Amino acid sequence: MAAIRLLTPADLPALLHLSRSASWNQTANDWARLIALQPSGCFGIELDGTLAASATVVCYPPDLAWLGMVLTLPEYRGRGLARRIVEHAIAYSGRRTVRLDASAMGQPLYESLGFVEECAVERWLRDPVPAAADIGSEAFVYLHSLDAEAFGADRSLLINRLAEQEAASLSDSSFALGRPGLNAAYFGPCLCTTPAAARRLLQWFLARHPDAPVFWDLFPHNRHAAELAAEFAFRPVRRLTRMSIHAPVRALPDARIYAIGGFEYG
Repeated sequence: MAAIRLLTPADLPALLHLSRSASWNQTANDWARLIALQPSGCFGIELDGTLAASATVVCYPPDLAWLGMVLTLPEYRGRGLARRIVEHAIAYSGRRTVRLDASAMGQPLYESLGFVEECAVERWLRDPVPAAADIGSEAFVYLHSLDAEAFGADRSLLINRLAEQEAASLSDSSFALGRPGLNAAYFGPCLCTTPAAARRLLQWFLARHPDAPVFWDLFPHNRHAAELAAEFAFRPVRRLTRMSIHAPVRALPDARIYAIGGFEYG
């Protein structure tokens, strides 16, 4: 039985092949960021000289672990690789609460391991549309305490790395980030205290990606986010289930979260 090993930057071509095999949006830079954020929490299984499966864990202080990038190459499915690597990732997470966003394919596995549903999360897509003029934004200032309160953990290391791509904020209440993707530009995370702030930051992002498809992952229970997405010609194209294990409390995510950071980050 092949051993589970740590992923390294040398695996980036194989990891990109893994995510492409599932038509996921991550780029090589996204994989590299995950490895840099949590080098001891990114795992792979190699079979026949091929990286056949992966899983990543990002730990957020004080006690949250985020499980993502659970992938198996199509030709290696049905061998129990996903279960092995997820069990390994859970063990790595220790006593932390573990959360993830599960696809319909993955949800039965997670349920069998003790994960329970928390809420729905949806991916919305905006087809290429000629962009309006950039309305501008303020220089990015990370609102650490506000973000930690809304997200429920300290993800400052992640935010600071994502901010190297695209980032903007408004006064002391709202911010948004974005990054390129393999299939579409990605809007998020976005945290706003008012719908008006979310609108302005969305317009800022869309103006930076004229004529490009855009993904936005949101919570459908956030009525303001869903209405804003529909207004700007986004439509839901994928539905996942947020799940957790070892969570002391299960509650809907904070209403100030207009866009998540990605299925791999929460």
